Amino acid sequence: MKAHDWAVWLEGEYLGNAVAAWLQALATTLLTLLVLLLLKRLLVHRFARAAQLLRVPRDLDPFVVDLARHSRLLLLVLPSIYLGSLALDLPPGVHGALRSAAIVAVLLQVAIWSTVAIEFWVERQRRRRLEIDAASATLFGSLNLILKLVLWVVIVLVALDNFGVNVTALVAGFGVGGIAVALALQHIFGDVIAALSIAVDKPFVIGDTIQVDDYIGTVEAVGLKTTRLRSISGEQIVFSNADLLKSRIRNYKSMQERRVVLSFGLNPSTPVERVEKVPAMARRIVEPQEQVRFDRAHFKGFGKGTLDFEVVYYVQTPDYRVYMDRQQAIAVALMHELANEGIELANPSQILVSEPPVASRQPPSEQGPPASASGQGPALSDNRAAAAATEQPARR
Repeated sequence: MKAHDWAVWLEGEYLGNAVAAWLQALATTLLTLLVLLLLKRLLVHRFARAAQLLRVPRDLDPFVVDLARHSRLLLLVLPSIYLGSLALDLPPGVHGALRSAAIVAVLLQVAIWSTVAIEFWVERQRRRRLEIDAASATLFGSLNLILKLVLWVVIVLVALDNFGVNVTALVAGFGVGGIAVALALQHIFGDVIAALSIAVDKPFVIGDTIQVDDYIGTVEAVGLKTTRLRSISGEQIVFSNADLLKSRIRNYKSMQERRVVLSFGLNPSTPVERVEKVPAMARRIVEPQEQVRFDRAHFKGFGKGTLDFEVVYYVQTPDYRVYMDRQQAIAVALMHELANEGIELANPSQILVSEPPVASRQPPSEQGPPASASGQGPALSDNRAAAAATEQPARR
């Protein structure tokens, strides 16, 4: 074909556009698509080497490569076609359709990239927290689902708005329906929010021994709705997360030392000289104990039939077994020392027997009838009768 024929052919029109315009649109489309594919290939195969030169953190290498691999060919073609169509004079309907298709393709590609970014961030945080806080690591998996759900809802709403759908009315309808659903599922949502609060605030983690009201156990699992404890007696205790955060929680795992108050009573007949020895005796027993810090020992006061003492010391470890071992050793040693000094512990279960009045200390055969429960009137009349009976033989 001659040059004149080429010129005539290029000046020809097809579907309202010159052949040159069509060629320009095709070239723009292919060039845009080629650049995008070339950039994808470079990121997948050459980014690691470029990252070393740019001093990019190593943990970002797989993230960038994964983003590039999730670039879909169809979602790259549609924006390229739209850019190429800008060189053509197309009907408004066709141009609007190409524009909408390109926007939807970009939104979908952004959604895919954002999904990859969310998964990367959640997995990165989960690995960091797995060793120190397994509960929050588990909840980060749930956070992954929530973030993805929010992302795709936003993408769908933007896409519908691009197609001319009244998103405002749709969101309002969703809002009314969401309120109804929220009211119906408020307890579940409350537990989910409480689970996120536990993950962020961390009042306890898996493996901690905690006390909730009268229940004591070790935390086994923290879910979206419930937290499970293994009690000391072996059974599993299940709390809803919302109720758990409303309760007073004692975390024994986070304590650094235990304050122990050892109270005991001596026989009230113990001499003063021996009472004065007891505080020093308790100090000598407590101070040599390992992982124990002595605080004080005092004669506290007078109880009901006892001389009360109080010894206070600290066990410098949260280990419950060590606490019980030291308490047993101190109590046994104190009993030995008191026995060696001839000091008797008071018996709290002893029965106090009060002796009868001196006037009534006579053999039962010589006692008169007992006083009635109503008072002393009948008893006095019986005594007078007995006295009169003894006086009659004397008069005779």
